[in-house]
This record gives sequence, C-alpha cells and structure tokens, in this order.
Amino acid sequence: MEFDPHIHHRRSIRRRGQDYARAGAYFITLCAENRKSIFGQIRQETMQLYPLGHAAVQCWETIPSHFPHVRLDSFVVMPNHLHGILFLDDSCQEPPLPPNVPPVWPPETKTPSRTIGSIVRGFKIGVTKWAKQHTSIQAIWQRDYFDRVLRDQEELVRARNYIANNPLQWAIDKDNPECRP
Repeated sequence: MEFDPHIHHRRSIRRRGQDYARAGAYFITLCAENRKSIFGQIRQETMQLYPLGHAAVQCWETIPSHFPHVRLDSFVVMPNHLHGILFLDDSCQEPPLPPNVPPVWPPETKTPSRTIGSIVRGFKIGVTKWAKQHTSIQAIWQRDYFDRVLRDQEELVRARNYIANNPLQWAIDKDNPECRP
C-alpha cells in the first residue's frame, strides 16, 4: 500500500519542544528490524558479537570523528538492539546537566547535522552500508529510535548502570525473543 497522508498518520516520538542540537546528555536506544538477533548472542551473561555487531561497535566508536561536538559515554550492543549515551557539546567536555542551558553556539549557525537525529542517521547508514557489503542482511534497523534527555547526574548514573547491566538481564529482557510469549 502506498503512503497516503490522509490515512497514515505517523506521530513523532521526539519530545515536543526539545532542541536535539542543544548541549546535554542523551540516552539512545536503536533496535534491529523486527527485533531480530543480528548483532550477536548472550552466552553466560556476556555479549558475544557477530561480525555485524563488531561493525556496529566500530561505527559507534567513530561517531566523534564525524561529529566533533559529540562525546561518547557508556554503550552496549545487544543481540537485537543498542543502548548508548551521547554528550553534545562544542568543547567535547562533559556538558553541564541539565541540558536546558543556552546553546553553546548561536542558533543562527546551528545546522541539522548537529542534532541527535543526524548523528543516529549517520550511524545507521554506516552499519547498513557495512552489512550490505559484507552480509546478506538487508534490513538492519527499525525505522525510528528512542531517546531520553538525561536531566541530572542521577539520571546519568542510572542510565550508565542500565547499560552495564543489560547483558546480565538478557534472560528476562522483553526484547529477548526467547522470552516472548
């Protein structure tokens, strides 16, 4: 069925009024298409990466070389999703939390390439390009991604702990296909 804007109403899951180019900390979750376990598997509570999982790690780690205003924090590639924390800041120092401080660059010079959306898009493109060159997997990502603005140090610590413990929780994770009813 072709897209018809009168029938197909796609609502944004982005936070209304949030400037996703503003300095701050962002917790990001990206899921594999249909939540298929294409990045690896959990064995004895440890993530064992497939080649595509290694490519995802490599692409994630190169984000700052493509987006110099981004600093990486904790992240984990799971069998069918990825969690990561990104800091946006021109100085590449840990920005002050909460992220509702004035932007560090004048709004008139901001471009869409400085947003969380463009960073995620670039990452997805990199992983997809690698997959198409090295695997038979064609559909890598779900259409969208999830984000949470981390408003204070406590939220940052909780997000870091969640990421660190994610492989340990896989046996009971709702995203684990073996746990679904």
